[in-house]
Amino acid sequence: MRYDLDDLRLFVHVVAEGSITAGARRIHLSLPSASARVRALEAQAGLPLLIRERRGVRPTPAGSSLARHAEAVLAETVRLDNAIASYTAAPRRPVVLVAGASGMHRIVPLALTTFLRAYPEYDVSVSEQRTPESLRMLADGEADLGIVLHDEAEDTDLRLEPLSEDHLVVIGQAGGILSGRTGMTYREAAEHPMVGVSLDSSLRQWIDRHLPANAPVPRYRTLVPDLHTLIALATSGAGLAITPRRAVTASPELDICPLTDPWSLRRHLLAHGTRRPASRRATDALADHIRATAG
Repeated sequence: MRYDLDDLRLFVHVVAEGSITAGARRIHLSLPSASARVRALEAQAGLPLLIRERRGVRPTPAGSSLARHAEAVLAETVRLDNAIASYTAAPRRPVVLVAGASGMHRIVPLALTTFLRAYPEYDVSVSEQRTPESLRMLADGEADLGIVLHDEAEDTDLRLEPLSEDHLVVIGQAGGILSGRTGMTYREAAEHPMVGVSLDSSLRQWIDRHLPANAPVPRYRTLVPDLHTLIALATSGAGLAITPRRAVTASPELDICPLTDPWSLRRHLLAHGTRRPASRRATDALADHIRATAG
């Protein structure tokens, strides 16, 4: 026996909502049309699928079984459509996204995961750039979207929107000198051996630019190229590290202490490029996924 997919979709919504009216509204169908489809579905099955009550409907045992199997069939249909769509012709060019190290560590991977699953027909080109270079690429039409830092984007004419806060923290091995601390200044952190990111990294340059002239020079036991390695070293007890809070996952092996210097609170902005996108739908959708992830 073959069932129409649209009828199954309607029936699943009706069961989920407990109402033919609400189920019809979910798929923008009129009530008379939805009622007729449900009756036709029952006629095709040869037995009642719903129990009509004063305040709605509920499925019969056969209706519950049909709804459960219909959900599986519809989910498999979506997977089939996505698999085929991934082989269709891509737009003339991918959406181009630029972001700094902090955004690349957490926001970008999560946003790409949900976006690429939802839109198999679109591609994304991603590169890590410091905020000044990101702004230049966006202004020159070389990128569509960028995640930038607020204090470096004050003089741009690009369209900007608030995205998220990005507080810097001090991290170290659990049970060490950070244990029980609720805050620490940079000067206090610099009294202890540290591990840091390389001199040319966006985070290191941002920190160095905001330090006062009389700031202490810490002893860096090593400098590494990325946040993942930095966090691993700090967790192992190699030294304290300063890193964006968003980049750190809470762990019993790690103590996290907010940095209390005024410059430690950074803000991410979502910047929009000036060029005409290859697909407005793709660019807008990727922006939505970035907002959802950052939020």
